[in-house]
Amino acid sequence: MSATPATAATLAPQVARATATWREADVIAALTAALGRSPDDAALWQLLAAAQRSAQDHAAALAAARRAATLAPDDALIAHTLARITLEAGDPAVALFDRALALAPLDAGVMLGRAAALVAAGQGDAAATFLAGVLRQHPGWYDGHATLARLRWQAGDRQDYAAGYAAALATRPRDGVLWRDHAATVARAGQTDAARRIVTQARAAVGASRTLDLIEAGSWSEDGEIAAADRLYRAHLPITDAEALPGYVRHLLRARRADAARAALEGRLTREAHDLWPLAALAWRLTGDPRSDWLERGGAFVRVFDLSAQLGPVDELAATLRMLHRTIAAPLDQSLRGGTQTDGPLFARQDAAIVRLRDAVRAAVADYVADLPPADPAHPLRAPRRDALRFAGSWSVRLTDRGHHVDHVHPAGWISSACYVALPDAQPDDTPQAGWLSLGDAPTLLGDTLAPWQTIAPQPGRLVLFPSYMWHRTHAFAAGERLTVAFDIARPPV
Repeated sequence: MSATPATAATLAPQVARATATWREADVIAALTAALGRSPDDAALWQLLAAAQRSAQDHAAALAAARRAATLAPDDALIAHTLARITLEAGDPAVALFDRALALAPLDAGVMLGRAAALVAAGQGDAAATFLAGVLRQHPGWYDGHATLARLRWQAGDRQDYAAGYAAALATRPRDGVLWRDHAATVARAGQTDAARRIVTQARAAVGASRTLDLIEAGSWSEDGEIAAADRLYRAHLPITDAEALPGYVRHLLRARRADAARAALEGRLTREAHDLWPLAALAWRLTGDPRSDWLERGGAFVRVFDLSAQLGPVDELAATLRMLHRTIAAPLDQSLRGGTQTDGPLFARQDAAIVRLRDAVRAAVADYVADLPPADPAHPLRAPRRDALRFAGSWSVRLTDRGHHVDHVHPAGWISSACYVALPDAQPDDTPQAGWLSLGDAPTLLGDTLAPWQTIAPQPGRLVLFPSYMWHRTHAFAAGERLTVAFDIARPPV
């Protein structure tokens, strides 16, 4: 008896499983075979687009999404799929999101996508206006508030970037989540005094809470007011949950209590503890724990590659990247100071210069992973499977006069990077390592207590790869433009 032909309904669960495990090849083959039998089945084309997008075959995904939309122009899911993949590919997408929104007027993903498409089209003000209008009608849309605050911040607004929260709270004064998000957003922006005022207002509206205490404690710690932070943290000890522990350990490190930080981390460093491994790196190093070398020095964990021969004319790549910098200020909660960062997955774009860069990067990452020491199930770099490589994010940063990155890590990644495209000319006011990458030290958190493991000079076409949990920063340069591309390699699923 012959097998029952596969349909969209039977293949949809397989697509979900395949995309969750990064094993899309078989389901893509099954979808292709099903389309050979039913070439006008729009649902099959949509599933194929989803699987190919997950596999990061962006050109094929876009072609499949376009075919699905041609066959079923009034299908809301297909319209959103096409709009999203088109935006990621770097093509104009506002009209496609308008169409998707007409078919699904209250779909939050479509509305956020439309805002992103407007930003990509150079219409950041229109994106903010659109989101503000939606939030007036739906003041409890938390993701919308967060996105609007980020957009306004990147447009240079330092006064009213979070005004949407205040307007919503006027109509929802007992919404504890809205109060929390308002205070946390302002705290992440570094406006600690304002964050504490919001916490005070929140307590008056919804009562005292552990969450509000921890936001206030973190703000005092950031300001160096260790005793004030201690009083709040002490009321909630022991702190062991995944949400609060990273902030508490940062406080302990800032307070120069490395032994206490190490103790707080014991038994918590699981495979999923992505926010904790960078803190363990500092605590172990400060206390002379031998696990420090195992974590950060147990192999060729920092490598430098020269991609200049594969990139083609670097001026073409630089010109392409400059056109993508649509905002005038750095993102609200990122590490760069004195520059801008592109939005969306850079390596999904189909620009020829970016495709060349992406292909060169993939080859370098494959080389890096192949040369890692043998697997170690307890190690955050060495444990993951190595049979598939995916980008968790990719972007460009453009820094200008005195621009730099403060010390930071990338909890969403497995392997992180810096790739240099254009550099400023040397200036008389430059320090000896102006613009250099520093790996392993964290002066914002710890002062000058740790020297970097390594410093690396920038050079056009140079790619540096390192573990995502490794602290890194750049030294400021006096004047000019520093244009880079960065990306995270995703941590593979088990």
